[in-house]
Amino acid sequence: MLAVGLAERTGLLTALIRVAFGGAPRWVLPYAVGLVGIAASVMADSSMIIVPPLAALVFKAAGRHPVAGLLGGFAAVGAGYSTSPLVTSLDALFAGISNKVAETLPDPGAVVTPVSNYYFNLTSSIVLGLLAGFLIDKVIEPRLVRTGVPREESEAAPSVKAELEPAERRGLVRAGIAFLITAAAVLLLLVVWPDSPLRNEAGGFLPKSPLLDSVTTLIFLGFVVPAIVHGAVVGVLRRAADVPKLMAEAIRELAGFLVLAFMLGQFIALFNWTNLGAWVAVSGAELLRAIGLDGYPAFLGFMVLASVLNLFIISGSSLWTLMASVFVPMFVLLGFEPGFAQAAFRVGDSATQIMTPLNPYMIIILGYLRRYEPSAGMGTLVARMTPFVIPFWLIWALILTIFYFADLPLGPGTGIRITP
Repeated sequence: MLAVGLAERTGLLTALIRVAFGGAPRWVLPYAVGLVGIAASVMADSSMIIVPPLAALVFKAAGRHPVAGLLGGFAAVGAGYSTSPLVTSLDALFAGISNKVAETLPDPGAVVTPVSNYYFNLTSSIVLGLLAGFLIDKVIEPRLVRTGVPREESEAAPSVKAELEPAERRGLVRAGIAFLITAAAVLLLLVVWPDSPLRNEAGGFLPKSPLLDSVTTLIFLGFVVPAIVHGAVVGVLRRAADVPKLMAEAIRELAGFLVLAFMLGQFIALFNWTNLGAWVAVSGAELLRAIGLDGYPAFLGFMVLASVLNLFIISGSSLWTLMASVFVPMFVLLGFEPGFAQAAFRVGDSATQIMTPLNPYMIIILGYLRRYEPSAGMGTLVARMTPFVIPFWLIWALILTIFYFADLPLGPGTGIRITP
């Protein structure tokens, strides 16, 4: 969180998004918005504020309908929030919650790490990004044109530039070089080197090794080094003391979440202390076995339940804490890895949050929408988001189904079922 916050405040992440949008041809723009929107979840909630207006801007500059870019950018970020081609702070957060619950079980399965769902996330982010682009191009934009939604803003908006300043371009180039040097050093000294301290006792990395335990530290380096270089080039970081200052600003924004995390930790501890979770898990597992739903149908029901609850509990970490306390032990007793239960939760957690009025970012997007369509209300926005929800849910569930029946690994060291 510290490293991502620094990268965001130095302008590195925003510059990367502007480059990705600005360099895309007109016909590629919807797909660029979809893919970038999915990947932008690395910026956490800030992505829901940054990506949609930038997408509207580049759509308008390319002669396409800006509202299609606005709605598509928000849909890609929101409906695909739980997945990304990059390892994000959300992955570490989910892993921590899963492990906290699983550690109370006699056979908890493989330890969940921030990369335990990486293969599944990478596949999902590419497919869902392309799906978002298809829906923007073939469904949303033609519908906006048919219904005569204005292309011009009815009120003056703050100017946002899609083009980068020369200093920002230099910063991106040097940040990229810094990232490559850091990655090469890590690969050579800590991974390729035969006597690397990050290898396990057998000399490898799977299913468990210090390398997998150090993923969070490596991600931190991957963000913080390029961020410092970019910030120094563009002038945001003028002295060493500016680095902890910007990190402190990132933590300040997370103060509410830290309080929530403390309360959620107490909830898990109380749940374990009372053995209520174990009782519900055992009873639920026995019930599922009795009615013959101890396989994949149980996960389909779990994903549907997560999607319904997500309409009322927007915070993914809060919802996963509540559901993991019961369902992780239940699925472990049925022989499934905690990492697989976590992957199934990702499907149900995100798709429906772009259509619930309880999502605070819906109000922000509605404000942007009213610049083009002053009469638009919350119902209008929900109706415009609905075409994304069902396709996202079905395709994402299909991807998980393929992983399940093909018995594909979800990530390094994480399979579908617990192996003896």
